Amino acid sequence: MKNRSRALALAVLITTAATGCAAGQSQPGNTSSAKSVTESAPQIVKSGFSTKGGNINVLMSSDFQTLDPGNSNYVQTANVGQLYYRTLTMAKETAGQPPKVVPDLATDTGKVSKDGLSWTYTLKEGIKFEDGRPITSADIKYGVERTFAQDVYTQAPQELNAALDDGGYKGPYKDPSAVLKAVETPDARTVVFHLKKPFAEFPALASRSNTAPVPKDKDTKLDYTNHPVSSGPYMVQSYSRGKSLKLVRNPHWDPATDPNRTALPDTFSFSLSTSQSTISQQLLANSDPNAITLDSNGAMQTSDSAKLADPQVKDRVASGLLGCNDVLSLNTEKLKDPDVRKAIALALDRQSILVQYGGRRFGELEQSPLNSKMTGYADPGLEIDPAGKPKLEEAKKLLEGKDYPKSLTYGYANNRDSYKNTGTVVQQNLKALGIDVQLVPIPAPNYYSVLASEQLPDMGRSGWCGGADPSSVRTSADPILGPNNDGTSYGFSNTSRYFDPQVSKAMYELRNTAGTSEELGKKWAEEFNKALKTYPIIPLIRSHTNSVVGSNIRNAQVGYFFGGIDLSIVGVEH
Repeated sequence: MKNRSRALALAVLITTAATGCAAGQSQPGNTSSAKSVTESAPQIVKSGFSTKGGNINVLMSSDFQTLDPGNSNYVQTANVGQLYYRTLTMAKETAGQPPKVVPDLATDTGKVSKDGLSWTYTLKEGIKFEDGRPITSADIKYGVERTFAQDVYTQAPQELNAALDDGGYKGPYKDPSAVLKAVETPDARTVVFHLKKPFAEFPALASRSNTAPVPKDKDTKLDYTNHPVSSGPYMVQSYSRGKSLKLVRNPHWDPATDPNRTALPDTFSFSLSTSQSTISQQLLANSDPNAITLDSNGAMQTSDSAKLADPQVKDRVASGLLGCNDVLSLNTEKLKDPDVRKAIALALDRQSILVQYGGRRFGELEQSPLNSKMTGYADPGLEIDPAGKPKLEEAKKLLEGKDYPKSLTYGYANNRDSYKNTGTVVQQNLKALGIDVQLVPIPAPNYYSVLASEQLPDMGRSGWCGGADPSSVRTSADPILGPNNDGTSYGFSNTSRYFDPQVSKAMYELRNTAGTSEELGKKWAEEFNKALKTYPIIPLIRSHTNSVVGSNIRNAQVGYFFGGIDLSIVGVEH
């Protein structure tokens, strides 16, 4: 999960938040003596609700990048996706805690062979698509096969694919006669994955959207986003790109097969073009008691922070610390000199950037995009100030005698003022180094597509949530800075396009190295930190979300991975 979104314990990129007060200053409801965000307990709005029925209005500032589970690496899509598709396993959210991998379409989290090279899954009985057809192992395999067609699905998650002994498979379209031997379907209810090397966290990879079933005869390639065939409790009734989405109950979903989703509302109605300032004001004023938002940090604006402590609002605030970390990605194809990148990192006033996120109510400064509780984690020892203060003189010294770009572009998603304001901080900081920064707005739905294209800006904010297994260094370190599936270039989620002949080769070889999670975690952390010390990315903020909901909303919790209201359990009084 890219701003990241973004892993259900996935690896994803997400869009992050903004609002608020200066770091370290007293804030309404968050005095200087209050607990840090890491110590604050998550707040769930009116839990314990179990009544079915009603409609929830989901207010969003922009459309989803895609609804196709095979072309998505984003947390917002994963959040809404759990309503209309299921996967072999599922990363089940608990507020304030890393997700736990549980069975979903499969009867368990997988059975591993003695040599660790094969994982077998048995599908539950009674699982069906929205048209009543049984979901079979062939549908699971075809869902995986599609994600290998990276010429078609440029945002397809690749962590699972990288682990498979795929034999150079390139998807089902270029050569329909090609066979993905790494996935076998000996019968209609059995799926067997064959790996290059043992992968202890494979059950987490099986929760990725790669394993969402897709009926081959319904595959319309890029048009599949308009109506993905449902295997979950809801299905698409109507979808107008950039305007609205309506989900209604899937009559063939059997709750007996799905203990993970309560599926309480009858319908979800998405508005996909409401400005964030309008969303925040509507939610604060409770003008629509049935409303929520999936926008990052509840679409709160800079001026809204104090309002969260208002007696009419505070009981409607779902909040929690996320497994999501924001970074400033530097295009290493443009900024090739590690000393220049380090100078940029040292010149940043990260305290001021935290202000654009809303101060400590909405996040905390980080020294690594990895979380310290991950197995094998090691402090990277970066020279950026933990308190966020710039080290301008050290930065200038690094640039002495260097030939470096005097003009750079900073790309930002155009759906939030704070994204632009963060760029303004960067612009001001780098002016002191003699670097002119041009701010380039990018339409929010296309933001990560642009980062993956030839229009990649020289710098841009991106985020990372969890990793396929949020307790594992490997499943975050590899996607963030690791190489592609064959080790010849930068990887899919590697927005800085970092590739080093030695470090990237070592990462590639680690993918094919056996060992315990702790042993491999330490090795991954060592190589990742080598890369991080060349500053292809600059750690910024670990997010803490506050999301206001309407007064009729129940069971509203902020997902550790999703960074927004968990749609799988939310309900509405009606």
